[in-house]
Amino acid sequence: MTEPVVVQRRGAFSLFCRVDVTVHAGAERIWALLTDAPGFPRWNSTVARIEGDIREGERLRVHVPGTERVFTPRVLGVLPNERMTWRGGLGLLFLGLRTFELRPRGNGATDFTMAERFSGLLIPLLKPSMPDFRPVFVRYADDLRREAEQRAL
Repeated sequence: MTEPVVVQRRGAFSLFCRVDVTVHAGAERIWALLTDAPGFPRWNSTVARIEGDIREGERLRVHVPGTERVFTPRVLGVLPNERMTWRGGLGLLFLGLRTFELRPRGNGATDFTMAERFSGLLIPLLKPSMPDFRPVFVRYADDLRREAEQRAL
């Protein structure tokens, strides 16, 4: 079993978090999970519900479990079975970019990376209230790996 590896860095006007994990399943299988909005809460413990279609140009409503928080990113830069970005925020004041990448290894496994960069003029004010994203990113990657590998058997 491969454990997720997570990195988090904080700058004056930015916060960055990335998780990497090798999934013993094909990129197509992983992509199908990452783009199935109604199915997300079935396998992903970090998402209560996603409203909208996960495809180029669409605006999503991502509900966080146990809170009233709803994020509304737009899906951009979609390369099926390879990469996509979710972008949300207030431009120069606060911007969040979450990127998903899949890299086939050639042995039936796929390297998965999810990275998020928060930037903007409000970061210094918001940073004290922003959580440590590492545990959530590890849980996200573990949930994805477990579901993709279970379905690949």
